[in-house]
Amino acid sequence: MAHSEFVTVFVGLGANLGDAQAAVKRAVVELAKLPLTKLEACSQLYRSAPFEAQGPDFVNAVVQLQTRLNAFDLLLACQAIENRAGRERPYRNAPRTLDVDVLLYGSACIDSAFLTIPHPRMRDRAFVMLPLKEIAPELVTQDEIQQLMGQEMGLIGENKLT
Repeated sequence: MAHSEFVTVFVGLGANLGDAQAAVKRAVVELAKLPLTKLEACSQLYRSAPFEAQGPDFVNAVVQLQTRLNAFDLLLACQAIENRAGRERPYRNAPRTLDVDVLLYGSACIDSAFLTIPHPRMRDRAFVMLPLKEIAPELVTQDEIQQLMGQEMGLIGENKLT
């Protein structure tokens, strides 16, 4: 069921297999084309070392959407985008062709077997918090950023920020 009003949503994107930059850029386009949804902002692309995982560096970004989709329909749409990109889930934190995570859904707090909002580990990850701060600085404190500065992270094409 769709909401009557638009909800501000933040979605995290990441990939580290294949052409990761192209996969993240395609996902942004696909998110913008979702029904009842408008793309409001997109961070720059960031590079991050795998966090609690192995494999090549990740390409990451965060987008801000306005949507009337409910949180569960948005999750299903994100999973469909992942599946079209060839996403497999052989084990937790496996390298991936694309990861599309709903980080925040308005002010909602959801704790179900299928969806947890806010994303339960987002504040522990520089690859989420730095791009989020770029597009929604009011949602991220400087103290939160300081706690993450040991994680290897940087803008694509630039030196790491740590």
